[in-house]
Amino acid sequence: MSNPRIILSTVDSPDAAEGIARKLVGARLASCVNILPGLRSIYRWNSEIHDEPELLLIIKTSSEKSDEAIKALVDSHPYELPEAIALEICGGHLPYLDWISSETGG
Repeated sequence: MSNPRIILSTVDSPDAAEGIARKLVGARLASCVNILPGLRSIYRWNSEIHDEPELLLIIKTSSEKSDEAIKALVDSHPYELPEAIALEICGGHLPYLDWISSETGG
């Protein structure tokens, strides 16, 4: 089993979310991408405070594919500065973690 990762990112539309998810899963850079609607983000950008609806992407990948998945995410992302935060998974249901690895070739 490789060390699985979760990559978090936000996008502004269902089309962007679906496009990124299909690209990552289709290229075997992710085993699964959850798309969570209904997110509200309050952030500072260009010296202004913004309050925007977004969708959260929860991307499951292997440590071996994490950097490549982040690059593909950033390359196809609609934002000037996309969020791409990788978190190490420290434990879980081993068959599921093995599935993440097998689906990403990890």
